[in-house]
Amino acid sequence: MELYEYNLHELTEKLKSKEISPSELFESCKKRIDACEENIHAFITHTEDFAKAQLNKELTGIFAGVPTVLKDNLCTKGIRTTAASKILGNWRPPYDATAWKDLREAGAVLMGKVNMDEFAMGNTCGNSAFGPTHNPNDISRVPGGSSGGSAAAVSAGYVPFALGSDTGGSIRQPASYCGVYGLKPTYGMVSRYGLISYGSSLDQIGPFARTVRDLQLVMSVISNYDPMDSSCFREKAHDFTHNENPSIKGKKIALVKEFQGFTLDAPIADAMNKIKKILEDEGAIITEVSLPVVARYAVACYYALAMSEAHTNLERYDGVRLGYTVKDAAGIKEMFERVRSYGFGPEVKSRIIAGTCLTEPTRCEEYYVAATKVRTLIAQEFSRAFGETDFILQPVTPSMPPKIGEADDDAMKGYEADLYTLPVNLAGLPGLSFFTGYADKLPVGLQLIGPRWSDPELLHAGVIIERHTGSPKIANGGVK
Repeated sequence: MELYEYNLHELTEKLKSKEISPSELFESCKKRIDACEENIHAFITHTEDFAKAQLNKELTGIFAGVPTVLKDNLCTKGIRTTAASKILGNWRPPYDATAWKDLREAGAVLMGKVNMDEFAMGNTCGNSAFGPTHNPNDISRVPGGSSGGSAAAVSAGYVPFALGSDTGGSIRQPASYCGVYGLKPTYGMVSRYGLISYGSSLDQIGPFARTVRDLQLVMSVISNYDPMDSSCFREKAHDFTHNENPSIKGKKIALVKEFQGFTLDAPIADAMNKIKKILEDEGAIITEVSLPVVARYAVACYYALAMSEAHTNLERYDGVRLGYTVKDAAGIKEMFERVRSYGFGPEVKSRIIAGTCLTEPTRCEEYYVAATKVRTLIAQEFSRAFGETDFILQPVTPSMPPKIGEADDDAMKGYEADLYTLPVNLAGLPGLSFFTGYADKLPVGLQLIGPRWSDPELLHAGVIIERHTGSPKIANGGVK
């Protein structure tokens, strides 16, 4: 068994006991990257020299010597950070994102910055100025987005874990498509400082890994209070210690009544039945909750808010302060027009335009303000539901990963498919995307949703499910 095939918790033990060295692990992962990257195209920036410089120092901490990658909207001091956009050019941040700083101080070794949908806007990892990333399980298919590069890197065995961000499903959907585990933490659980914003009230950094235990390890490092982030809240400390024998006996796990008539691809419907049976066998009570406001209004509410926030957050990219610029413009107006026309891709432009329309004075009350009120109703509806149940089980998406290019044919279909994921962000809840098995060699994932701050309990439930479904295999990455 090659070193890159081991999971995170196994590698930390091997490194701690000196059974293997950080350099040996680095070379194994690098060899795997070299073998697969031509097919997968997960990386935007390789940081081999930076990694070697780390390895030349004495690494300490729980992840001492463990390779990782970061979604390229997480700032890394002195290392190119692009958000998969031309407009940031060769920008090198003067500071580290707190989540990366925490990992670095725990000894993690950075292998590179990975691909994403531009400014995290998309669900295919194809809306990138650097080209699309391919699903390691079938390179003709999308890996999901926007954190597709992170999910693909873990799935293909490049690294045992990675960080991404989730604004409306951008961790959970690619985790499901690529056959790994992904956690969207409670909003405020992980510092957002140093995350390039798409929708500030929705974005949340979270981990990908090949086991639930590995997610617990990463969360134990990155779930710290950070005074640099005003949205990072901590009423109490959260314990992500692994429990070998968790129990869900007597726990209520609900299905959403309004979602039951929706069409699902056969493998996803089969997985729902399989997991319900597993949970019942473990002593859980399968029940039902009603979320009529979520079912009817969540998609429209989410995009009204997300596009409005994107319009505001992306105003700063003007060719003056950072990133791409032009020096031969006739005036400021022409410079702004040329910089933003060239620097932003079509999907980002469309969302900026929509956000501009939604927030202009004549429409703001009708759309943006109304959406904030609906968001409150959605949060209240979830709160009532979690007064009756402990977790909610549902699909991540209604369909299996499409072929590259197919998803671009019908943008509205892609937006509508987000119904299962984006309400979680509107309410600030935690969501776990978990592996259930394979169908025609493609992984199938579902998600479990919990009330705010139930992240540790959610992962304990994931451990129980994983005992029955097993851990995903390393994808072949297109290598024969």
